[in-house]
Amino acid sequence: MATMTSPMEIEENRNHFVVVHPLDDVYEEKVDTAALGPMPMTTSVRLSLLSLRGYLVLMILLVFYHVIDLARH
Repeated sequence: MATMTSPMEIEENRNHFVVVHPLDDVYEEKVDTAALGPMPMTTSVRLSLLSLRGYLVLMILLVFYHVIDLARH
């Protein structure tokens, strides 16, 4: 459970952690993701993501096949 502490108490308890709720924390400007551009990827990462995409497409096709098969019986 988090409690509100004064700065003087924080100085006395240097070996303790202070929990700050995100709504009480200092505002932080968010990164504009539109201006970042494409993310650089290595060949192994690109192949891994493509194989994952292929696997997910295959699993979705198998689910549709199973649903159609159940609907026919």
